[in-house]
Amino acid sequence: MIKTVKIALAGEGGQGVQSVAGIMVEAAYEEGKEALYIPNFGVEQRGGVSVAYCQISDEKIGSPKFVYADLVVALSDRAVLRTKQYVNKDTVFIYDTFIEGIEDDLPTNAKRVLGIPALEIAKKELHPRVFNVIIMGVAIAATDFIEMSAIKTALEKKLGYKFEQDPSLRDLNFKALARGVELVKDLL
Repeated sequence: MIKTVKIALAGEGGQGVQSVAGIMVEAAYEEGKEALYIPNFGVEQRGGVSVAYCQISDEKIGSPKFVYADLVVALSDRAVLRTKQYVNKDTVFIYDTFIEGIEDDLPTNAKRVLGIPALEIAKKELHPRVFNVIIMGVAIAATDFIEMSAIKTALEKKLGYKFEQDPSLRDLNFKALARGVELVKDLL
């Protein structure tokens, strides 16, 4: 059976959704899958809503656009509002629980709506800089379509120069990735 996964990752500029999307698509490509990533930035230079659209498939991807996503990850209140249009009865919608007062704006038509404390975990357990890597682990676990070894290889390729300068960063990033996977596995 041929499978295609459509993902929309959204957050405020600087939260790293574009980096996460790029690494995921790189990992999928290295696994021999078809992969497509389209970045979309708000009009603000920094701080606007940033959306990364990804498609990963076992076959050629016919169109870069999609109407509904299999997974939506929203990391801010504006990102929740911006991505609701990609939600239908088959969509898993994940948001970070640090967003306060958003309960009334969450989609009601999703297959599942999951709140995760990614930013809180990054701050308390790891480091705020690996917040986006936790989110990557969440996306990987929610779609279950890319092997963890491929993600680690792509992460190594993207951040290898930093890992060489400070080997503890490799461990920190891999822990963040595993923690994100764990968060979703516990909820699903």
